[in-house]
Parts: sequence; structure tokens; C-alpha cells
Amino acid sequence: MNKSLNLVGVALLLASSTSAWAASTVDLTVKGLITPNACTPAVSAGGMVDHGKISAKDLVQNNPTTLPKAVLRLTIDCDASIPFALWPIDNRSGTATSSSDFGLGLVNGNKKLGRYYLTPQNLVADGTPAQPIASADGGRTWYSERNWELQTLWGAGTQDDASTLLPIKSLVMDLEVSTQIAPANQFDFSDEAPIDGSATLEVVYL
Repeated sequence: MNKSLNLVGVALLLASSTSAWAASTVDLTVKGLITPNACTPAVSAGGMVDHGKISAKDLVQNNPTTLPKAVLRLTIDCDASIPFALWPIDNRSGTATSSSDFGLGLVNGNKKLGRYYLTPQNLVADGTPAQPIASADGGRTWYSERNWELQTLWGAGTQDDASTLLPIKSLVMDLEVSTQIAPANQFDFSDEAPIDGSATLEVVYL
């Protein structure tokens, strides 16, 4: 009788363990969509904004120094009319004096030299004027945005509807590049310091 009770107890224990293990599992799904369409971005001047040599004496001591603005021409040509956006990547992440803008690298060891930001202008989508829009939730919702920021998707909408991303075959725009050097009194410019901004604009298909 005791042996029988022991066997029953073991059987119940095993059943309980199996049930608990099954309840601790989780499913994983891998999905996506391969599209036959592709977009090719291109930017004028090889994507280079060169401010040349700037004398440290010409920098503002107690406030940021705004450098002359530059304008680059950005074109995106697609195989067909499709919805797409741009995802900005700061290749100097963590060096900007503003978290929403691109960095210019570090000087004097670990000091942030400044920032730059991009302002889209004169958008033309398939020959029709458009407006710059952005999404902070992965493309679910869109809003009008004059200055494009990091951590947002960049796109184009019609001039009277900022809430909808346009499907586009050819997009052309001017990108105004605005650069600021942080107050100069925090730096040691006894040696040359490079302005070292770098960014990647990645086409995202939506």
C-alpha cells in the first residue's frame, strides 16, 4: 500500500512538472515582405558640407557660433510609386549638444563640439509640391515637421494633408544644413580641432 501511494505521488509530481513547463513556453514569429521595388537616394556635392578653416578667435565665447548655412540637393528615385521614408542615423551619436540633432564629434577628449540639423525645403513629389512630414511611432501616424529630427521617420505628404505618407516614384528636395559650434570658452583650441559630423539617411519601405 505504501509503495502504491509512493508511485501515485511520483506520477502526480511528473504531471505537475510537465504542465508547469508547458505554461512557460512562448511563441516566436518571424515575418516580413520582400518587395520588387527599390529606391535610390543621391545627394549633391557628394553629401559634403565643408566649412573650411575657421579661426578660434572668430568663435563666440559665451554663446554658440552659427556657421553659414549650406544647401544640398537630395533626390530619391524609385522603380515604382511606393510609400517610403527616410531614417536618419547619426554616425557621431552622443556628441551633439542637442539630443534631437546630429553631432560634430568630440574635442579635448570628451567635450561636445556642437550640433547640426537638417531643414527640408522645396519638396517636389512626382512633379507636385509636397510638404515635409515626420513620424515618431514607426510610421503609424504622421505630422507636419519643419525641422526633421533624429529618432523620427522622415517623409512627404500633400500640401493639405500632413497625416498621410505619399506613395512616390520621384522625390526631390533641398536640405538646408545648419551648423552651430558650442560656446568657445569651454574648449582649448591651442591645437586644431576637426569639425567631424557624419550622418546616414536610410530609405525605409512602408
